[in-house]
Amino acid sequence: MKGRAGGERGKTMRQRVSCNDELAGAEGFGRAEVIPLHEEAEEPRPARGMRRAGRLLVACGLALLPWLYVLATGLPATATAAHWPVAWVGLDALEALGLIATGLLAARGDRRHALAAAATATLLVVDAWFDTTTAAPGGDFATAVAMALGAELPLAALCGRLALRALGRHA
Repeated sequence: MKGRAGGERGKTMRQRVSCNDELAGAEGFGRAEVIPLHEEAEEPRPARGMRRAGRLLVACGLALLPWLYVLATGLPATATAAHWPVAWVGLDALEALGLIATGLLAARGDRRHALAAAATATLLVVDAWFDTTTAAPGGDFATAVAMALGAELPLAALCGRLALRALGRHA
């Protein structure tokens, strides 16, 4: 639980108090020493380039919102893809590489596993989404749902958890 103790700036309620009954009566040891376990640091202001990039990304995201309507009302119900197998094999190959990279980096204790885990989680969620939304009714759809619930989404959750834990630990 975070908060201010006694109105003192920079100290949290979680503190270690070193006080020993034997030393409390000794000369010079009449008061307990308060040592903060964690001082709250103020967030540094992002660099100007980072702020600009952030504003650009927000603007692009907002610009995509009307485009969603155009897609929803203008796309045909079905389409033929010339390189359908290449698209799916490529996506699954990226997932395999992501899982392997995340696993190897995590096993070595390399902090970069968080980057691989975040990217892999995203790929797995996208795969589950497209598998279920492009599957034909019946057996294909049942297989897609089973793969999504039994493999893709649980692995995505694990990767997401690894990424978030590393972010929280190293922030």
